[in-house]
Amino acid sequence: MTQKEMRYDYLSPRKIAFGWGRRSEAGALGKTLGRRVFLIRGMPDAIAGPVIDELRASMKAADVDIALVHELHNEPEVDDVDRLAELLRKNGAGEGDFLLGIGGGAIIDLAKAASAMATNRESETVKDYLENVGRDLHVINPPLPVMAMPTTAGAGTEATKNAVISSYDPPFKKSLRNEQLVPRIALVDPELTVTTPPEVTAASGMDAITQLIESYISLKAQPIPQALAISGLKMAVPAIAEAVADGSSRSARERMSHASMLSGMCLANAGLGFAHGVAPALGIHCRVRHGVACALMLPTALKVNADACRSELAMLSHAVFGRSRTTTAKDSVKTFIREIENLCDKVGTPRKLSQVGVKAEQLPAIVGSSRGSSMSGNPVQVSDEELMKLLEKIL
Repeated sequence: MTQKEMRYDYLSPRKIAFGWGRRSEAGALGKTLGRRVFLIRGMPDAIAGPVIDELRASMKAADVDIALVHELHNEPEVDDVDRLAELLRKNGAGEGDFLLGIGGGAIIDLAKAASAMATNRESETVKDYLENVGRDLHVINPPLPVMAMPTTAGAGTEATKNAVISSYDPPFKKSLRNEQLVPRIALVDPELTVTTPPEVTAASGMDAITQLIESYISLKAQPIPQALAISGLKMAVPAIAEAVADGSSRSARERMSHASMLSGMCLANAGLGFAHGVAPALGIHCRVRHGVACALMLPTALKVNADACRSELAMLSHAVFGRSRTTTAKDSVKTFIREIENLCDKVGTPRKLSQVGVKAEQLPAIVGSSRGSSMSGNPVQVSDEELMKLLEKIL
């Protein structure tokens, strides 16, 4: 890759509150955003009960009223956002109100999208605000403030400027993207991730690792995100297998939550690449969960970009896996790819498309839907024919 002009902006949440058990501060932090909160949650019922009770007590102690508790247990679709936005309007949401999204990245995305739709009424459907699928409308009025509390370590959406919304008829997975969507407060309590099942821990963690790598080599890469990416990878790569094997490990959960948050900051400021270009297409056409899709596509993404990003990937290899005085950059890249493949195997994420139910006849549709903003940031431009061959190779 050639040296780019050092000229950039940098976005992040206005406040980050990170630490084990810090959910107890939700009320005090929320009071800085408003007097009434709409709580959006996506945790399993058995886990949600005690946590929601804690949040109720914290909000009550801070004189913050909970106006609504809304649930969602799937990746947000257009109708989910539209229904929640209408519910917010019916409850008179406005100045002095805020949303608290607690759950995985999908729930926080729902909260972010609904916060914008509640205050922007040029259309009644979020579809018209999504990239390349509707009327290309823009978020003009400030969204309601959002506090994000992730319960998984992966998407980093508590620190991003976009909300990913799906549709299955017609099929698309697109972003509502605006700088005003960055949550005002990211309240990251790694203790909330302890109950995450091993397979979700693995998939979401590999999503974070993919975001850290792709943002580092993206065509839009910049110095601050690159520094954060190295820091995040040095935490996540050694921690993910431990978090999968022992979900109660405080050290592993803390490192994964921190790396996930950093990955969100990186993608918000530097974009992504090949793996995240294909992952949405796998989601809408084959119902493959996002983290699983990213983990599956990451080794291929690294091989696609190996020659064009040799110095960058060698740098990551040295930072994460160490270096030998006699190791060439080319060998370092090979080491990096091999170690990432080994890591996928170690945590049990799928390596073949057929393992997640993808069939050969679905490949043309997947290729056709892999041309979003993430793919445009990939260092190597891949034609439809080339992408088809790459997918056939891992079928």
